[in-house]
Amino acid sequence: MKRALAPALTALALGLAACAETQGANVAGTADYDTLRRASADCAAKGGKFVLKDGGDSQYIQDYVCKGT
Repeated sequence: MKRALAPALTALALGLAACAETQGANVAGTADYDTLRRASADCAAKGGKFVLKDGGDSQYIQDYVCKGT
C-alpha cells in the first residue's frame, strides 16, 4: 500500500511546488486585472496612458503600449 502511494504523493508535491513558484507571476502573458493595473500605474507614473495597440488582442499584455511618454 505504501508503495502505491509514493508516486501519487510525489506528483502532488511537485504540482504544489510548481504552483508556489509561479504564484504572482504572469507566465502566460495574459492581460489579467492585476497585470493591467500595475502596467497602467507604471505608465501613468511616466506621464503616459496604457492603451491597446492598433489591431492588438486585449487578452495579451504584450499587445498594449504606453503612449505619451
